Amino acid sequence: MITSPYDKYRQSSVQTSNPAQLVIMLYDGAIRFAKTAITAMQQQDIEKANLNLGKAQTIVSELMSTLNQSYDISKNLYSLYEYTNYLLVEANIHRDESKAEEAVGYLSELRETWIQASKLVAGQGDQPVNAHG
Repeated sequence: MITSPYDKYRQSSVQTSNPAQLVIMLYDGAIRFAKTAITAMQQQDIEKANLNLGKAQTIVSELMSTLNQSYDISKNLYSLYEYTNYLLVEANIHRDESKAEEAVGYLSELRETWIQASKLVAGQGDQPVNAHG
């Protein structure tokens, strides 16, 4: 049961978002969890780092599983997500902040690309071609 006003707001924003906004929210979450893990690694909090890297991996896996493979770009995105997930796994296994930072870099660039693409589509008034189906 959702009791906190923040949780109610979050649930409402997810339910009322368009597909592009939902993908951006997923990127936001993965980036936030990976950055939290980096901070935890710096503080030698292995449990917190492991938990947050796992959450980031789950989001990247979700992004991979929701790709609409009928678009050519989806194959490229899948490869990039796969590599990003690999980086997160390596960061977790080897406690390697640089791998997590590299993953954050890719996720941040992809997030910005989605933001720009959604603005272009919104300006055209057409339905977006969404690689995530």
